[in-house]
Amino acid sequence: MLGTGASGQHVTPGSSPGRPAALLVGLQLSISCCWAFTCQATESSPDFSLPGDYLLAGLFPLHAECLQVRHRPKVTLCDRPNSFNGHGYHLLQAMRFGIEEINNSTTLLPNITLGYELYDVCSESANVYATLNMLSLPGTNHIEIQRSLPHYSPKVVAVIGPDTTTRAATTAALLGSFLVPLISYGASSMMLSEKWKFPSFLRTIPSDKHQVEVILLLLQKFGWVWISLVGSDDDYGVLGLRALEDQATRHGICIAFKDTVPSFARVGNEKMQRMMCHLAQVKATVVVVFSSRQLARVFFESVILTNLTGKVWIASEAWAISRHITEVPGIRGIGMVLGVAIQKKLITGLKEFEEAYVQADKEAPRPCSKDSWCSSNQLCTDCHAFSAHTMPTLEAFSMSSAYNTYQAVYAVAHGLHQLLGCASGACSRSQVYPWQLLEQIHKVNFLLHNDTVTFDDNGDPINSYNIIAWDWSGPRWTFRVIGSSTRSPVQLDINKTKIQWHGKNNQMPESVCSSNCLEGYRRVVVGFHHCCFECVPCENGTFLNESDLYSCQPCGKEEWAPERSQTCFPRTVVFLTWHEHVSWVLLAANTLLLLLVVGTAGLFAWHIDTPVVRSAGGRLCFLMLASLAGGSCSLYGFFGEPTLPTCLLRQALFSLSFTIFLSCLTVRSFQLVIIFKFSTKVPTFYHAWVENHGAGLCVMISSVAQLLICLTWLVVWTPLPTREYQRFPQLVVLECTETNSRGFMLAFAYNGLLLVSAFACSYLGKDLPENYNEAKCVTFSLLLNLVSWIAFFTVASVYQGQYLSAVNVLAVLSSLSGGFGGYFLPKCYVILRRPDLNSTEHFQASIQEYTRRGGST
Repeated sequence: MLGTGASGQHVTPGSSPGRPAALLVGLQLSISCCWAFTCQATESSPDFSLPGDYLLAGLFPLHAECLQVRHRPKVTLCDRPNSFNGHGYHLLQAMRFGIEEINNSTTLLPNITLGYELYDVCSESANVYATLNMLSLPGTNHIEIQRSLPHYSPKVVAVIGPDTTTRAATTAALLGSFLVPLISYGASSMMLSEKWKFPSFLRTIPSDKHQVEVILLLLQKFGWVWISLVGSDDDYGVLGLRALEDQATRHGICIAFKDTVPSFARVGNEKMQRMMCHLAQVKATVVVVFSSRQLARVFFESVILTNLTGKVWIASEAWAISRHITEVPGIRGIGMVLGVAIQKKLITGLKEFEEAYVQADKEAPRPCSKDSWCSSNQLCTDCHAFSAHTMPTLEAFSMSSAYNTYQAVYAVAHGLHQLLGCASGACSRSQVYPWQLLEQIHKVNFLLHNDTVTFDDNGDPINSYNIIAWDWSGPRWTFRVIGSSTRSPVQLDINKTKIQWHGKNNQMPESVCSSNCLEGYRRVVVGFHHCCFECVPCENGTFLNESDLYSCQPCGKEEWAPERSQTCFPRTVVFLTWHEHVSWVLLAANTLLLLLVVGTAGLFAWHIDTPVVRSAGGRLCFLMLASLAGGSCSLYGFFGEPTLPTCLLRQALFSLSFTIFLSCLTVRSFQLVIIFKFSTKVPTFYHAWVENHGAGLCVMISSVAQLLICLTWLVVWTPLPTREYQRFPQLVVLECTETNSRGFMLAFAYNGLLLVSAFACSYLGKDLPENYNEAKCVTFSLLLNLVSWIAFFTVASVYQGQYLSAVNVLAVLSSLSGGFGGYFLPKCYVILRRPDLNSTEHFQASIQEYTRRGGST
């Protein structure tokens, strides 16, 4: 009997399958026997087998698959008319050529001859049958179920192929439990890298994981973020499409449309018409076609029938440079085709080998001998009929795949070289178990035509891709290599000058749902895809960070940004500095006032006994001048960067100083009224006022009250230096917190009360003797003080900038100047310019005149 199977379980060296595994193997044996019934009395080509010390098996698609209805398990007969596949033929010849080279080598396997068994795997049934045949024991047609599968020794030590992911997965699952090395030249699906499923699988074609990464970089390179995805309805297309969709979504690329071409698809059927309609509706310029060659051809025939042109088609490796696609009638007009292709490598001598094979005399196909079993798919009638003019052309696509086959053969040879100890010049010819060879193949690292052949832990090669563009500039189709990829890390290098775009003026097409927003505009998603959006400007104080185009980020406290900004700018720190022009003016005016106050104090001290000084208050004048000087000194705290000492002293010192001045002014006016109006009318009160030093007592009580208010202010509502951010977006205003505090308002209200009292007392004395009548001057100074503070609070309510402190200084300076000018300047004028009015006689005459006027009324 011919038949064998495997449980599909992961078996490691030294382990043995249990009873369930044996039962499953027995079931597969029975199925394989049913398939084998159709294989008797068939023929085989002598070129499909070669005896040797160690046999390698090759699985190649020499004929196209034939879809047919079967009523029982049956192996497809591959050798049918009009189904020859030239691509598979080149792969088969590449393996034969590689083994011939190795057998002729005196260094790689010097005293060893490699043989082969080649199979045509045009269908899944042919693929499974070939796999079962390879697993049979040498010289037999059956498999023995042994306790230790790793010590099972089938007729072949390694298998090259098959071409597709679906067939490779089946073969890898069957061979995996026996740990027979399987090196595929065309199965690129990522799932085959899963060692727990396929422990003995390796390949010489890059994994689709790398292909997906390269396609993604290609899309990002040209800014294509709105794409359609089309794949073939097989393992290659479905898994590749899924990986591409996942990766694209993570990198901000939106999938406008996704669909698969079913295996039963035909040009013009309802499924393909519906797919073409959707592709046209989504208006995505770029379409990624991750498909096998056969279904890609059906797809593009439908594209041409629908006249779906003007797009950019991204080709996967399976069809990027395949003439099976480029020979579709009308394919030239579909638009621009960019693709991922295996880097072109040449097998020196392969073309000549194929030509020699065509010209050589070939043995006729051999019939199956009686009582023996032949594979139904070790026959190629067309291969015998070739001439030098009709033999398949070795195109770039076939050469790339043939080189992968060639690499796989040499990888097995190098594994045997290490396993058999051939480095000494002679090989040991010992028995080789598949798992031993598998270990050595994983370790190979050698140069083949200046190309390093090695495998990573997943059994994948360390290869890269070329980026190609179809070229129709000449009479026939060709392609140009416009770039290449690298691995670890994955990078893409593209020469854009080599690309001839299909649009006007060689303009690169866009593939976006919404055009990029202008600078400083954020994206507001419309619908389900983040690639479809509206543009909204960022507000003041926010900016658009390139890392997040969908939200405006707030600036830091020390930064600001105008509307539609892409960055934040440092805020300008402002305060009333010493070197500004307005500061110079105010400082000059304040210094002048201070000098005048000091000069007046000296003048009054020099004329302390004159009537003018005595009538102004005598020694009380020095307290008033000192308070004005203190208020003037407080103004220096408004300049420069605010600090805690300046914030504590500047307003409080002024408030207390001005309180003392207003208290003295009020008491002085009230004292004159008492002397001239109430001394005779209320003598008791007058004597009590004089005897108890009423003037000094009132000034002290009033000043102490303000001192208590200021202390409470400084303790409870402590003025502190602060950085103000809210008033001006681009400025940080350094200031003290006293202006809006309750303590400041209490102190100011108290001074306002004293202001009203001083005005009332001075008004009561409006008819006093001329030399004692200070109502006009006091009224002027008090009115100036009132106007200056009204102006300050008006400005403060509408302006909170860096010059608010200058306005405050001006208000204080006006109050101090008004008090000094209204009270002391007239007296200084009399002392200096009118000494005749500063005499006892003049003052007595003025008093007599007042007495006479009062007596007459």
